[in-house]
Amino acid sequence: MLRDAVRSLAEAKIAPYAAAVDEEARFPQEALDALVANDLHAVHVPEEYGGAGADALATVIVIEEVARVCASSSLIPAVNKLGSLPVILSGSEALKKKYMTPLAKGDAMFSYCLSEPDAGSDAAGMKTRAVRDGDAYVLNGVKRWITNAGESEYYTVMAVTDPAKRSKGISAFVVEKSDEGVSFGAPEKKLGIKGSPTREVYLDNVRIPADRMIGEEGTGFATAMRTLDHTRITIAAQALGIAQGALDYAKGYVKERKQFGKPIADFQGVQFMLADMAMKIEAARQLTYAAAAKSERGDADLTFQGAAAKCFASDVAMEVTTDAVQLLGGYGYTRDYPVERMMRDAKITQIYEGTNQVQRIVMARNLP
Repeated sequence: MLRDAVRSLAEAKIAPYAAAVDEEARFPQEALDALVANDLHAVHVPEEYGGAGADALATVIVIEEVARVCASSSLIPAVNKLGSLPVILSGSEALKKKYMTPLAKGDAMFSYCLSEPDAGSDAAGMKTRAVRDGDAYVLNGVKRWITNAGESEYYTVMAVTDPAKRSKGISAFVVEKSDEGVSFGAPEKKLGIKGSPTREVYLDNVRIPADRMIGEEGTGFATAMRTLDHTRITIAAQALGIAQGALDYAKGYVKERKQFGKPIADFQGVQFMLADMAMKIEAARQLTYAAAAKSERGDADLTFQGAAAKCFASDVAMEVTTDAVQLLGGYGYTRDYPVERMMRDAKITQIYEGTNQVQRIVMARNLP
């Protein structure tokens, strides 16, 4: 029922704008409005804060179905979870009430500020500082590659509170867009997901109350890594949706396109390509859903499974979208058809929330 409901909504209210959102590199406001109106923008927020209280699998299905028609739009529910999960996992009750309630209502979005210009895969090498000053902290630094920056009201920011302790000297904070000293860089000009703004976040003497710290001082990096264990599965879901959308389109096309007097779907070479695409998507789906169940239960092997799902599903998405372009031939290479957009959008799923090379390191260190 959930899948059917989200699919109907996505096809009616999100798909019609997907090409224009990509072409104009603009935020998919229509998608945000539709998702908020149907309480699908942040389904993971617990019921006690006014949220839908969806479990990890339900959240995955929402993201997958939105990504099937528009990858940029699927980053609304995905990044709302990424940005707010540190608060849910480690925040005080007061912090949860204050920030989850407007998120659940659709009055605000939440972004996640971990990466920096010189701290990508090596996130523990960050330079952003948070210095205690009475009952406040003063933050200074630059965060890079921040999804939905400028659109989101709230930001989970990782900053160094004790430089001598490396990863154990990093703390997490909630920063608001309206805080004095917060500003944003120009939107990045990207290969794909053009409808999801990616910008730098500048923190210039941003003074915030000490009670906006998420968890204890020095626990921020651990919270950030725990968050990724759960949210990498949402990137797997996004990759899965993009791949499914590409297969669905290619499947329809090969039945209509005739060469040598018959539909190209009748040729065995084409059939084998489609079979491989469908097989790999189904394998990715099973891995992703199993990882989502582990996320919900908090299983001991979640770190391995989350990394495996993200890595495998994103590699499948890149392969399937490339094959979909091939199946459409010259038409696949034009922007008149959606598969070239899907191919461009798929690429980022191999990179963000930890590159697939980093996922393999994570898996190797956490072999079950």
